[in-house]
Amino acid sequence: MSAPDPVELIDVGRYPILDVGDCGDLIGKAQRGLAATGLAALEGFCTPAAIQTMCREAAALEPDGHHSTISGSPYLGLPDGSYDVGHPRRAEVDNSLTAIAYDRFPADSALRAIYEWEPLRCFLEVVLDRGPLHRYGDTLGALNVAAMRDGDELGWHFDMTDFVVSIALQSSVDGGEFECASRIRDADDERYDDVAEVLAGDRSAVTSVAMEPGTMLLFEGRDSLHRVTPIIGSTPRYVALLAYDTKPGTDSTELLKAVRYGRTMADRVEQPAGVTS
Repeated sequence: MSAPDPVELIDVGRYPILDVGDCGDLIGKAQRGLAATGLAALEGFCTPAAIQTMCREAAALEPDGHHSTISGSPYLGLPDGSYDVGHPRRAEVDNSLTAIAYDRFPADSALRAIYEWEPLRCFLEVVLDRGPLHRYGDTLGALNVAAMRDGDELGWHFDMTDFVVSIALQSSVDGGEFECASRIRDADDERYDDVAEVLAGDRSAVTSVAMEPGTMLLFEGRDSLHRVTPIIGSTPRYVALLAYDTKPGTDSTELLKAVRYGRTMADRVEQPAGVTS
């Protein structure tokens, strides 16, 4: 079977990304959201029919994904015992999910068709306004789906990348909320006291971000503390993660691949097409 046409998967009436010149108001709104809060939610970006198709894909591929349960610090490393008890650098958070790697998605995958679609890359390049944008060269992590089931969670953390592009595919019955303390730190000030308050349960700086199925979320998580609350119930939460960078051929470390996907380049299934341009 051939891959579906992305024009039939994305609501191009609402998001006319085939011609970014027609997206002036849309691009401006997204850029203002990113500047103010580090995120922009494009609701209804994918059509309901496309979401149903991609959820079926995720459910069929989930058994081939890799489930991991790990603990670490909110700074994506090991807790640092050289800091005092209660310091964020010493905090420990739990993370558990199943990751479905890029090379598991067949050539006729709807989600893969969206990710590899050049007009989408061009649109995101304009919105993010960071210069040329490239799809990742990571044949496992350039595109992946995070599947989370009852008891899975992502603890409070900061990202190590400048931005993340995701598409919400399916919500859990309960739990699975994406929560964020926007711009809680910056390059000049870690604001450890403020971070510690969030980790201790203070919710005054925390907001819950709506992630209805079909929403594309652009998120700058390097300076925003965020988490996914524990999943409750038998319905899995599916979120697709689309990886881009301002440098061509960006790859993940072999250690990260081994932890997240349970294998490395030597164990990959196939070479996905169109990942580096």
